[in-house]
Amino acid sequence: MLTRFLANAAALAVATLLVPGISAGGTTNADKVFAILLVAVIFGVVNALVKPFFTFVTAPLVLVTLGIFLLVVNAALLMLTSWLAGYLQIGWHVDDFWSAVLGALIVSTVSFIVNAFLDNNREETHQ
Repeated sequence: MLTRFLANAAALAVATLLVPGISAGGTTNADKVFAILLVAVIFGVVNALVKPFFTFVTAPLVLVTLGIFLLVVNAALLMLTSWLAGYLQIGWHVDDFWSAVLGALIVSTVSFIVNAFLDNNREETHQ
């Protein structure tokens, strides 16, 4: 579970660095890192609680688009995470839907790569 949290935090950090419409508040780098870690917690909770419902409701669109609509679902979850972060005054914000789509693509890709790398290391140490 800690590895998934760290993978999400790394993916959110990369998206924050690469997407102009995603920003982390704070004056120092430590403030930004703390904000991203808090957002990773929120993002994990949103993914655990809300994503199954969104995926179930949009299942016909996901099937028709061969899974591409999951990118829209992930973007909506990123926007929800941004709204919750703003509500909790964390200082992490997604400006618009297209920034969320690009951010969701980056978060999904980086999270996949980091999780694959961490899972490979875990298998090698357990053998």
